[in-house]
Amino acid sequence: MLKKMPRGVWMLGFVSLFMDVSSEMTHAVLPLFVVGTLGASAALLGLLEGIAEATAQISKLFSGVLSDRWRNRKRMALLGYGMAAVVKPLFPLATNVTAVFAARFADRVGKGIRGAPRDAMVADIAPAELRGAAFGLRQSLDTVGAFAGPLIAIGLMVLLSMDLRMVMWVACVPALFAVLILAIGVEEPPHRETGERKPGFDLRTASSLGSAFWQVTAIGAAMMMARFSEAFLVLKASASGLSNAWVPLIMVVMSVVYSLSSYPAGVLSDRIGRRGLLVAGLVMLVAADVVLAFGTSIPAALLGVALWGLHMGLTQGGLSSLVADTAPAGLRGTAFGVFNLASGLALLVGSVLAGLLWDYSGPQATFLCGGAFAIVTLIGLAWIKPRQPDHAEA
Repeated sequence: MLKKMPRGVWMLGFVSLFMDVSSEMTHAVLPLFVVGTLGASAALLGLLEGIAEATAQISKLFSGVLSDRWRNRKRMALLGYGMAAVVKPLFPLATNVTAVFAARFADRVGKGIRGAPRDAMVADIAPAELRGAAFGLRQSLDTVGAFAGPLIAIGLMVLLSMDLRMVMWVACVPALFAVLILAIGVEEPPHRETGERKPGFDLRTASSLGSAFWQVTAIGAAMMMARFSEAFLVLKASASGLSNAWVPLIMVVMSVVYSLSSYPAGVLSDRIGRRGLLVAGLVMLVAADVVLAFGTSIPAALLGVALWGLHMGLTQGGLSSLVADTAPAGLRGTAFGVFNLASGLALLVGSVLAGLLWDYSGPQATFLCGGAFAIVTLIGLAWIKPRQPDHAEA
C-alpha cells in the first residue's frame, strides 16, 4: 500500500517531520524553562499552553477558508511554515514569561496558518480508498519528528550541561529544512471548478458543511477537553522523580508509540471504519489517565504516557479522515479550519482547567478529570455515527 501512496503525501509527511523535530526540541525543554528557569506556576503554564494551542486552531479557520476561496493551498501552507521558522529564534532570546508567551503565540499562529491547507492537500492528493492510510502516514512521519526532537534535546542537554537556550537555538535549523521541502518538493494538484459558492465566514457556509461534519466536530471538541496539553505529561514525569536532563524522554516514549500506531490505524480505518478505532482510542486515554493519576513511580509515568501515545495514534488520523469524508470537496480547507477551531477552544478550556486542578488539588485530580471527559466522549459516540467515505469519490 505504501507503494501506491502519491509522492505529494510523502513530501508533506517529511515537511511535517522536520518541523516537528524543531518544535518538539523546543517543546521538550519549554516547561522546564518556563517553570524552572523563569519561575512561572503550573497554572500559568497551562494558560500559556492553552492559549497558544487555541491560537493555532483559530488561525486554521481563516487559512482553511482562504485556501478554498483562492484555490491555492500550498501558498497558505508555505506562509505558515515560513512564519514558524522565522519566529523560532525568539524562544532562546526570551528573558521572561511575557517574551515566551509572545514567541509561543507567533509560533502557533504559523502552525494554524499551515495546518488546514496542508490537511486539505493530503485529502486532495490521496485517492478516497487510501485516505485513512494517507493521513496515517503523514501523521506517522510527523510523529517520527516528534520523538526525534526530544531525543536530540536530551543529547544536547547532556553535552551542553543543561544549556536550555542553546538547545532552542539548534532547533531553528530543521524548521528551515521543512520550508525548503515544501517549496521544492510538493506540487499542488489542480482544483476542479465545482460551481459551488465560494466559502465565507457565514451561516450559509456552515450549513453547507453538513450535519455529519458537525457531528465529527463535536466528537473532536469533546476529545480535546479530555486530552489537555502534553506539557502536563512532562510535569508528571518530573514529579515522579525523573531528572530534568531525562524528562524529554517522556515525549519520546509517547511519540514512538504514536508514530508506530498511526499508519496501521489509518490502514485499518479504511478497511473496517473509523468509529471503532475512535472508541478503542478513548478507552486507551481513560487507561492512561488512571495510570497517571494513581502511579507515583517513573515506570508508571512511562506506561501512562505510552497509553496516551496509543490513544493519539488510534484517533488523530481517524478524526482527520472523518473530516475529509464528511465535508464537500470544495470546502475541505474550511472544514479542517472549523474543526480545528472547535478543537482549539476545547483544548484551551481543558488545559486551563488542568493547570488549576494541578495547582490546587494535585496531579491526581488533573488526570482523573481528563478521564471523566474521555468517558463522556465515549458515551457521546454511542449516539453519533459519522458516515464512512464514499470510495467512488474522485
